[in-house]
Amino acid sequence: MSANDTCSVRDEEYIHFRYFIYAVTYTVILIPGLIGNILALWVFYGYMKETKRAVIFMINLAIADLLQILSLPLRIFYYLIHDWPFGPGLCMFCFYLKYVNMYASIYFLVCISVRRFWFLMYPFHFHNRKQRYDLFISIAGWLIICLVCLLFPLLRTRSDTTGNRNKCFVDLPTRNVNLAQSVVMMTVGELVGFIVPLFVILYCTWKTVLSLQNKYSVAQDLGEKKKALKMILTCTGVFLICFAPYHFSFPLDFLVKSNEIKSCVARRVIPIFHSVALCLASLNSCLDPIIYYFTTNEFRRRLLRQDLHDSIQLHAKFFENKHITSTMTTELCE
Repeated sequence: MSANDTCSVRDEEYIHFRYFIYAVTYTVILIPGLIGNILALWVFYGYMKETKRAVIFMINLAIADLLQILSLPLRIFYYLIHDWPFGPGLCMFCFYLKYVNMYASIYFLVCISVRRFWFLMYPFHFHNRKQRYDLFISIAGWLIICLVCLLFPLLRTRSDTTGNRNKCFVDLPTRNVNLAQSVVMMTVGELVGFIVPLFVILYCTWKTVLSLQNKYSVAQDLGEKKKALKMILTCTGVFLICFAPYHFSFPLDFLVKSNEIKSCVARRVIPIFHSVALCLASLNSCLDPIIYYFTTNEFRRRLLRQDLHDSIQLHAKFFENKHITSTMTTELCE
């Protein structure tokens, strides 16, 4: 048996592992991600008019996460059954949503970090800033991301059939593209989709840390800077955990699929590493609500129903006072 045949046999062994890890990851993400992001939309809609601190971007981030989560049941079905009976159109659409979610999440994490940083450094400039500018930035981001991410399904062929089973997602065949074009597309994608956003977030983090070292800051400003740093650090953490492994493994996985990497060990290890990286990229749908909870006072207040409790107490006092007044009036009339 040749070295290539040995690699092929072992590749078959790892396919089942990849199916298993995808099915488990998506099942774990589904319910917490669905509940967390629906709660986030409910909370931020209620506080949209009360705060200008990146709430529009957080709403869009939650929408991006929900787009992926709604496709997870079909992904789980495929990785458990190993068959796609729903047609090539729906397969390509779910495949497309994965990358829309990823790059929309990257975009809005950067927007949240930049807005929080600018609000901290230039509070008077953003004091009267209207949210329609954030809305325009969000719409422009969605349009660009949705158009650019069309490349991912276009570079895959339609659902293939092996025996009586239809392929989808990770099993979709890749179109033949020459190496030079592939390198150019990957380089541009890595720069625009990951490296530039990474440097922007790291810059916001660095400048916020430096602002904390200003010994002339008053206590109120220091508290605001600590809140801003906590939010920016959380965005940076989610960014690095979820998206750095994928953007490191993606070029390597492409070289394996294009047979540019011949090493049998590399051909076994890289696809597994890429599969784990894809799972980490999906975890952002669960991790993003953590950003909202631990870094946004409005989110915690409404989620813990403190405002609802205060409202109930206020209404109880109102009816109690009304009852006392009515009783006193009755007694005086008698």
